[in-house]
Amino acid sequence: QVQLVESGGGLVQAGGSLRLSCAASGRTFNIANYAMGWFRQAPGKEREFVAGSRWSGSSTYYADSVKGRFTVSRDNAKNTEYLQMNSLKFEDTAVYYCAASPAYRAVASVASYDYWGQGTQVTVSS
Repeated sequence: QVQLVESGGGLVQAGGSLRLSCAASGRTFNIANYAMGWFRQAPGKEREFVAGSRWSGSSTYYADSVKGRFTVSRDNAKNTEYLQMNSLKFEDTAVYYCAASPAYRAVASVASYDYWGQGTQVTVSS
C-alpha cells in the first residue's frame, strides 16, 4: 500500500517562505519511477496543479502563478519530494496535496494521479 504524507505547512506572512515535504512509503514504491505532483485547493475552488517533476526529477513543471517563486525537488534516496515556496502571497493560501502518477501521464492533470496525500494547510496572511 502506498502512503504519501505531507508536512511543513503553516501560517506565514506575505513575502515569507515555507518548505513542504512529501514522504512516500510502500513496499515496492520508489518515487524515482513516478511523476510527483503538488496540487492545492482553496475553499470553494477546484483542486489545481502547482508544480511537479518526473524522470527521477530531471524534468520539472510549474503553474504560471507560481513560476519563479516555487521550486520542486526530490531526494529519490529518501523517497521524498519537496516544494520550496518563496515570496508567498495571500492567494497561495490553500490545502496543498502531493500526489504520485505513472511518469508517462500528463503531470498537470488531477486525473493522472493514482496516489494522494492527506494535505497540509498553508495560510498566508496579508
